Amino acid sequence: MPTVDDILEHIGEFHFFQKQTFFLLALLSASFTPIYVGIVFLGFTPDHRCRCPGVAELSQRCGWSRDEELNYTVPGLGAAGDAYTRQCLRYEVDWNQSTLGCVDPLASLAVNRSQLPLGPCGHGWVYDTPGSSIVTEFNLVCSHSWMLDLFQSAVNVGFFIGSLGIGYVADRFGRKLCLLITILINAASGILMAISPTYTWMLTFRLIQGLVSKGGWLISYILITEFVGLSYRRTVGICYQVCFTVGLLVLAGVAYLLPRWRWLQFTVTLPNFCFLLYYWCLPESPRWLISQNKNAKAMKIIKHIAKKNRKSLPASLQSLRPDEEVGKKLNPSFLDLVRTPQIRKHTLILMYNWFTSSVLYQGLIMHMGLAGSNIYLDFFYSALVEFPAAFIIILTIDRIGRRYPWAGSNMVAGAACLASVFIPDDLRWLKITVACLGRMGITMAYEMVCLVNTELYPTFIRNLGVLVCSSMCDIGGILTPFLVYRLTDVWHELPLVVFAVVGLIAGGLVLLLPETKGKPLPETTEEAENMQRSRKGKEKTIYLQVKKLDIPQT
Repeated sequence: MPTVDDILEHIGEFHFFQKQTFFLLALLSASFTPIYVGIVFLGFTPDHRCRCPGVAELSQRCGWSRDEELNYTVPGLGAAGDAYTRQCLRYEVDWNQSTLGCVDPLASLAVNRSQLPLGPCGHGWVYDTPGSSIVTEFNLVCSHSWMLDLFQSAVNVGFFIGSLGIGYVADRFGRKLCLLITILINAASGILMAISPTYTWMLTFRLIQGLVSKGGWLISYILITEFVGLSYRRTVGICYQVCFTVGLLVLAGVAYLLPRWRWLQFTVTLPNFCFLLYYWCLPESPRWLISQNKNAKAMKIIKHIAKKNRKSLPASLQSLRPDEEVGKKLNPSFLDLVRTPQIRKHTLILMYNWFTSSVLYQGLIMHMGLAGSNIYLDFFYSALVEFPAAFIIILTIDRIGRRYPWAGSNMVAGAACLASVFIPDDLRWLKITVACLGRMGITMAYEMVCLVNTELYPTFIRNLGVLVCSSMCDIGGILTPFLVYRLTDVWHELPLVVFAVVGLIAGGLVLLLPETKGKPLPETTEEAENMQRSRKGKEKTIYLQVKKLDIPQT
């Protein structure tokens, strides 16, 4: 039976149809950025202090400058003060009393300001920002700061649950239908979040966005890799992820132009409604249709692709015979991911590598921090680091293969973390350079795990396999803040030691996976199981042939 890859060699592996499809799905990849990292701008926490009734009137009467007003009325200012006192406490003073003078007004109440009683902010906060965020609108600071963490945790919980559920739906009912449903729910929940009157409603719609958005992003990734031919699959997969990085750059610019979070949320959500037009632009994956024994529909789509590419389909390739295993396995099951020994090994290693990529990617950003105070430029510059990673993958992945660049990138990230522990603080430039090297390495690993994950599973569980394995990166996203901030309290460099160990182990485990360079996507469980054996069998055959040549002739 001819495979889809055999047919694509004749009708075009990456011609007009595939290029058009890639462009449409690349827009989806870029639109996922505000959901994944939009918290940087939506939840921006500016400098703040307690709002004290009467301070503004007293400042106006006395003609204080802003610095004088802060010095006279805000506790905890100066080198000896701490951020909590400055931002979350206030002097329990009636600023409207007429006995307060304009020069050090608190001197008449106490010999030393430290003797004055302090209390919580009972009248809200004053924020030093021209825009707004969910923090400033719902006062998610001080005793309520945990609510901002919950806001971000909600979307990660949604990613985790959605990855499992949507993966099954996509393999059971089709890529196209599932993609359109996720787009509709994502767009509706994003708009509802922008108009939410309370924190509770906003949190609810944020969770719903998480349930569908990541699943939709991965379905798009799988769709494009199933439409293109073997020789273009790796480049298309990497470029699809680069479009996410492009989304980072665009998000920084849009957030700079729209500093108010509701308008920003509206702007980044509205394009999702346009993606519903994909109902008329995108066909179903012919690979999935064949896996469901729907060969007639698959052949109809293949002929449509050939027509779009202005290619003719040979008569010998116009009949598809259902594979014996495909005819039996119509419904994907979670057990299929661990039922057979090789697929089980692939699943466990891939799950660990997804977890590692998430922990190191987010952990390095948190631990290093960005110098300067311009959040937009800092975000923009950090995104630029990811482009060289994709460029290196494209240059090496076909020349060397998948395994060694992937393993090497994990090990480079781990080694960079370990090296940073021993670099003294006065060599700041070297620390930043090594940190950027680690960020580049783990970015490569992140892109590689997504690419190879699709190449190790048979078609009927490919979507399920990717989404289940990638759900471990959501677990990593939930745990990373605790790893960084709790371990830093013990020793500032301890998180880097943990990252180094985790990254080096991930690199070693990758070497246990089969090489997928130049191999067609497995269609059945048997093909997936034989990926490792075929390489060993080939080596054994060559060895036997050499031994046979050594036998002397009599």
